[in-house]
Amino acid sequence: MSVRTKMSSQDRRAAIVKESVRLFSRHGFRGTTTREIANAVGVSEPVLYQHFATKSDLYSAIIDSKSKEGQQKFLSVLTPFMETQDDEGFFRELAEQILAWYTDDPAYIRLILFSSLEGHELSRLCYERQAIVYFQFVASYIERRIAQRAFREMDPLVAARAFAGMIGHYAMGQVIFPCDLLRDHAPSQVIHQMVEIFLSGIRKKTRD
Repeated sequence: MSVRTKMSSQDRRAAIVKESVRLFSRHGFRGTTTREIANAVGVSEPVLYQHFATKSDLYSAIIDSKSKEGQQKFLSVLTPFMETQDDEGFFRELAEQILAWYTDDPAYIRLILFSSLEGHELSRLCYERQAIVYFQFVASYIERRIAQRAFREMDPLVAARAFAGMIGHYAMGQVIFPCDLLRDHAPSQVIHQMVEIFLSGIRKKTRD
């Protein structure tokens, strides 16, 4: 006879967040009920409300958790390249992080896209807590390299958005479109070429 182990409060909260991501990504914010979430976790709705008073609180907790997790990894892997002014290394690692953000947790990507298509105000949380932080971080690096005369004069924020758009579109193709033209290409080679193309456009040209 198996003995059912009672989850700790922390484990139960984590289970609620995990199942919510799965359900929100399939049915959207409005299409998912608290009863469905509670049933998926194996708890009652009152227990669910002990952790999250509303669906909005739960959605916000998901974004907070993913944002903190992503930012910590983001900073830890990119800082060494910033300190050594290794542009190739910085943008290559950045591209790999963007690709992993899409491919490692496709349910979370679907959740974000679903909430945006629903026009729900909570979709703005992801942009504010993840995208804006990313753009400002990358733009600050580009701005510093412009000041050091390594990159040509440009709007750093526009350049950061351009890089994210190029890599993000490729990454989304790997997750959403099975017929993507680059699906059969090795990701490392695609990233290498995209970084090369990007840097060739923003580097300050030296006179012969």
